[in-house]
Parts: sequence; structure tokens; C-alpha cells
Amino acid sequence: MTTNSKLTPMQQALQLAQSAANNGEVPVGAVVVHDGEVIVKVANQMKALNDPTAHAEMLAIKQALALVGTGRLAQCDLYVTLEPCTMCAGAIAHAKLRRVYYGADDPKGGAVDNGVRFFNQPTCHHQPEVIAGLNERESAKLLQQFFLDRR
Repeated sequence: MTTNSKLTPMQQALQLAQSAANNGEVPVGAVVVHDGEVIVKVANQMKALNDPTAHAEMLAIKQALALVGTGRLAQCDLYVTLEPCTMCAGAIAHAKLRRVYYGADDPKGGAVDNGVRFFNQPTCHHQPEVIAGLNERESAKLLQQFFLDRR
């Protein structure tokens, strides 16, 4: 999916996260940019697909791979509203994404700057450039409100 939106990729990811929350999904959105153009926009769909692997990052990577057609995403950047978990970090490394921008830290489930710090492990064969804290406040607020509403 391409777009000429004036919103930044992270702002688009935040809109997707809000849409996920509206659908009862954990509010995480992901956007893939290839050569300066948004090519994929997707939100978490674990509940909708009855699939615990249907994280926004995983879906975005699969869709981007299908569009790019090279088996790798070395010319792509991923924008995601929450720090990727171990599963998603592994997929990011295997897809060889160039950069990962994320919003909110995830001290409990994150695997980039928290937890296992996947990209820093000697067994990780590709380490993307990571830019953390992009629109962090907005990302964290969506998540906090979502879980507060469920208590």
C-alpha cells in the first residue's frame, strides 16, 4: 500500500495503533518505508487472526517482503510504536531491515533495549540501526490507556 500522506511514518503507525485499540487489539502499529515511500501499513491482528504471531511487525515484514520481492529488506526502514519483542527482533534481523524506529520502551516484553537485547547477541547476524523513543509519549499513552480500560 502506498500513500502520499503528509503524516510521518511514525504518525501513521500511531493511527494504526489507535485503530487496533478500537478493534480490541493491543495498540501497536507498524509502517515499512522503502526508498522514502511507505509501502506497508499494518496494526496488530493477533485477536482478529487468532494468531499469537500476528504482531504488527511480523505482518509488516511479510507484506513488505512480498512487495519488494528480494527476500530481504535491506533498503527498508521499520517504524513501530512499541519496542519489538524477541520474535519480532529475530524477524527484523533475518529480513535484514536497515533501520528500526520505535516509540515506547517495553521493559517487560521488549528485546531491543530491554530483556535479551537481541541485536547485541553474538548469534545475531544482522544488527539494524535502532532509533528509540520516536513519539514515545504518544505510543506509551495509547498502551497505558488500552490496558487501563481492561482492568
